[in-house]
Amino acid sequence: MDSGSQPARPLPVTGIPVGQQARWSSGLCDCCSDPLGCCLTWCCPCITFGRIAEITDQGAPPCVSSGAIYCLICWFTGWSCLYSFFYRSKLRKQYMLEGSLCNDFLVHCCCESCALCQEYRELKHRGFDMAAGWQGSLPGPSGTVASSAPVAQPGMTR
Repeated sequence: MDSGSQPARPLPVTGIPVGQQARWSSGLCDCCSDPLGCCLTWCCPCITFGRIAEITDQGAPPCVSSGAIYCLICWFTGWSCLYSFFYRSKLRKQYMLEGSLCNDFLVHCCCESCALCQEYRELKHRGFDMAAGWQGSLPGPSGTVASSAPVAQPGMTR
């Protein structure tokens, strides 16, 4: 390295230079790219939200609890977006996605269904099995992560 060049920026796990934000894998209005997710969100947004929240929170609380809270807030106030936009922000921070807290709030307040669909597609794009939830998306037999390295078989023996 010569004296005039700057050192390379470190890369996080995502492969994006530190300090830069990644783009979402799909646009806010790309709902038709995942018709099943779109229909699920349209018919029962509490399930979509519960699945997003479970994976974003890495399994605790489970989908049912988050979905029930979302449903109760929606039922009593009609402003479930006041709860769901926090998860968009959390998801965005976990994966270094572009946006801001203000933008998260406005997107959820103005277009809740589109926001939930986009977050659902993003997690699917990142390899999560949305129907299986957090535990079902973990690698290994029956959703468990191996706690140690696999045992190697001995090489050639006589």
